[in-house]
Amino acid sequence: MLAALPLLALPVLLYNLVALTIVGGFKGTGAADRLSARLFSIPMASHAEWAVSLGDLLLAGALVVLFVELLKSTTSRQVAIVNHSLTMVLFIACLVEFLLFPAFATSTFFLLALMVLLDVLAGFIVTIVAARREVDFHNG
Repeated sequence: MLAALPLLALPVLLYNLVALTIVGGFKGTGAADRLSARLFSIPMASHAEWAVSLGDLLLAGALVVLFVELLKSTTSRQVAIVNHSLTMVLFIACLVEFLLFPAFATSTFFLLALMVLLDVLAGFIVTIVAARREVDFHNG
């Protein structure tokens, strides 16, 4: 049954932890500052410094998880339908958080919610296309 849980819930939960640990919790406005603060920098061959923030790491991890979710959506098992439904619930939760709580009104969380929406759409489209191919037409 663990296969039915959407993996994109992990980056969303990590963002929720960041939002809850700022002063003011969900109503706090410091999430954007915490997510954009430099964690470390990497020297590049061009002698420039690439500043990496917590938001960058969260989005990079979420992209990897989105790739795995898209691979999972190609399976036509019955658990995939449950996964698509739970991903839809996750998207609705992300949309509510984005619209109602100041700590979630950041570009980082918007991109996370967009990834969840893309997972929902891809999952349903892949399932519909796979179901259409499995239909067998017989003559009488």
